[in-house]
Amino acid sequence: MFKRLIPKLQVETVFDIDLEALYERGYRGIITDLDNTLVGAKAPEATPELIAWFEKVRDAGFKLVIVSNNKLTRVSTFATPLKIEYVHEARKPSNTPFRKAMKMMELTEEQTIVVGDQMLTDVFGGNRLGLYTVLVLPIAIADEGIMTKFNRRIERIALSRLRRKGLWLEEEKKK
Repeated sequence: MFKRLIPKLQVETVFDIDLEALYERGYRGIITDLDNTLVGAKAPEATPELIAWFEKVRDAGFKLVIVSNNKLTRVSTFATPLKIEYVHEARKPSNTPFRKAMKMMELTEEQTIVVGDQMLTDVFGGNRLGLYTVLVLPIAIADEGIMTKFNRRIERIALSRLRRKGLWLEEEKKK
């Protein structure tokens, strides 16, 4: 169980992901979380830097779908002006939203990357399907909802156990 919480890659932000290297390895699609992965949980729209990153993603040849556990209004308000497809109220780590996003992109598990800030939803959900998982540091922890705060407590326990077993070699980064 704990091994499924380990991402294939850890970076500070989405901007640190080497898109070209992943494309060369055969990946063609990115499923990304929204809140605290792309922007803070209360940020209504993308920053200019993030808009430029979306363009870089598209220019590199990737398809992109936002998969969020948040409500339709939150996700659509963010994604629609950017012309990004999305799955709202996803209930991650369920397999269904990941499969739906892959179908939207017309891609397989072997071609798909999952990017998110939570081990229990994004990483666990992606790993269960054999997707390439990328864990980013959360952008604005203070803005998180009650369920995410609960998940963070469980993540701390899991990280402690992973470290004890020698499965989490890098020290957790603090922001």
